Amino acid sequence: MSALEAVLRRTSWSKVTEDAPTRDQLLPLIAAAGRVADHSSLRPWRLIELRGDDRLALGAAIAKANGDDKPSTKPLRAALLIAVVVSYRKSDKVPHWEQEAVASGVAHTLSLLLDEAGWGVIWRTGGYTRSRAVAEAHGLAENEELLGWLYVGGKPQGKDAGRRKPIDADALLTRMPAGRRES
Repeated sequence: MSALEAVLRRTSWSKVTEDAPTRDQLLPLIAAAGRVADHSSLRPWRLIELRGDDRLALGAAIAKANGDDKPSTKPLRAALLIAVVVSYRKSDKVPHWEQEAVASGVAHTLSLLLDEAGWGVIWRTGGYTRSRAVAEAHGLAENEELLGWLYVGGKPQGKDAGRRKPIDADALLTRMPAGRRES
């Protein structure tokens, strides 16, 4: 399958089975995802795998962040969650927004690679991703922020992930206004 085909068929899987890739299956995909454009090769990202009881700890942290009495069951929607963390590096050339873009690029590329490998994936976020309780649960350093989680599991048999609206590329690809460019 070409990269174009992989991207065109990608969709989010909001419901997945309890199957999940092993750490050994993840490592080559993460190595490939880490090849995204990265100004100054800072590698301003890291990933945290959450399995088993890790998901319960995250549920408790989400509840704390939201002021709820009961742990959130959201982390139990997949057997594997991969936390996407931007790890800001000191740089005079690469601003924080660009470092966050690199971490986002790694997450998106990894989701494409997981999909191509046959896994169902959805990137989930929420206001609590930047909460103190959730940051502490993930062991984030002061120079780090959580961007969300890739929920990963098996694709249910006989199920479709859902439809995505086609992209009107012609409407989204514009030109610089005529008065501001040379002919």
